[in-house]
Amino acid sequence: MPSSRRTFLQAAAAAMPLASQTAGRPPNILYLHSHDTGRYLRPYGYATPTPRIQRLAAEGVLFRRAFSAAPTCSPSRAALLTGQCPHQNGMLGLAHRGFAMTDYRRHMLYTLRDAGYRSILGGLQHIADKPERIGYDELLGAKSNRVADVAPAAARFLEGRPKGPFFLDVGFFETHREFHPPTPEDDPRYLQPPVPIPDTAATRRDMAGFHASARVLDQGVGQVLDALERSGLAGNTLVISTTDHGLAFPDMKCNLVDAGFGVSLIMRGPGLFGGGKVVDGMVSQLDLFPTLCDLAEVKHPAWLEGRSLLPLLRGESPEIHDEIFAEVNYHAAYEPKRAVRTQRWKYIRRYSELGTTVLPNCDDGPSKSLWLEHGWRQKALPREDLYDLVFDPTERRNLAGDKASAEALADMRGRLDAWMKRTNDPLLSGAVPLPAGAKVNRVDGISPGEPIN
Repeated sequence: MPSSRRTFLQAAAAAMPLASQTAGRPPNILYLHSHDTGRYLRPYGYATPTPRIQRLAAEGVLFRRAFSAAPTCSPSRAALLTGQCPHQNGMLGLAHRGFAMTDYRRHMLYTLRDAGYRSILGGLQHIADKPERIGYDELLGAKSNRVADVAPAAARFLEGRPKGPFFLDVGFFETHREFHPPTPEDDPRYLQPPVPIPDTAATRRDMAGFHASARVLDQGVGQVLDALERSGLAGNTLVISTTDHGLAFPDMKCNLVDAGFGVSLIMRGPGLFGGGKVVDGMVSQLDLFPTLCDLAEVKHPAWLEGRSLLPLLRGESPEIHDEIFAEVNYHAAYEPKRAVRTQRWKYIRRYSELGTTVLPNCDDGPSKSLWLEHGWRQKALPREDLYDLVFDPTERRNLAGDKASAEALADMRGRLDAWMKRTNDPLLSGAVPLPAGAKVNRVDGISPGEPIN
């Protein structure tokens, strides 16, 4: 086919109304999510053993600059599912430690239900003390949240050829610690630890465990996608593959650098969601809810904070955001901080009085032990960070005290202040109170496994 004709047909397909591309039927939604994976997957250029996720990206759309609203587990997931930042939806900490959303009826399943969708939970949810509290129409009842139990349960559901539009939520424990035992294919001699971590025998072994868990995750994703193909429903199903936040290594998970709240996001489905496209525009997981509203042709709830991804996919604009925000309140311990990111700059503001890293907020492991052995506990943290993401993409050189960056610092401070006021951030009134019944570690502790208050 001549290139000019191919270009014309591709442009025409992108301009078609979405409904015509799906034969007037709202697409099924398969939401696949992992734990603590960040972007450390093959489609993002890492030598991680995830061929099925790579294939999904090649068949769909890969978002290179996707971010969660929080680098912590329950707040991130609750934000995606409500379209609200954590301090707006109420999920300020970990669900299994007594934190909860203010109103579970803001979960997207209720808006989708009004559009005729049936909702099914098939694994990890981590936004409520028990899944029944959320309101799914069906719970698949997997014995655990691990791939070995969740993937077969989800596959059986799909092989039953469910009728009518469905929202199937499939959550995997992997790649959370403790990692799966490395196989011979996960040889630590030939692995590289993630960027903040020094290259030692111990940290390579640590990374081998992550690789082993990622391999299992990929197999689970493949098992579910194979079942979707066998069911005959793949052609009218939007697959969303993402994670909650960065890897469970020091200076990643629970941190507001890109390695903390940068996430994988791959979408494959009818219409605009195919062809191996890559999107470089900044997007937030808050954008998924309004996007699904557009696909289901339902009104956006008034509380949504994100924007539909469809203008990016239609080529109408290279960006839908000129700034995105993220936050931490509680994880294992209290560590209030906020961040704003543009394409060029990152600004982080810390509200903790400790002045050093809140160590219980880093999961235990060999890489953490190495940092502790070399004085991590005594390493001071500044009140503010400013990073130039063009010249310092790994965010190692803080420019907050650099006179040449004073204009950028003032701009980013203003952006964050305006957002905090606009969203009624509780930090504007002082420390965020611990909800009744919630349990957290001491901020001056070392491990999340220590006794909690």
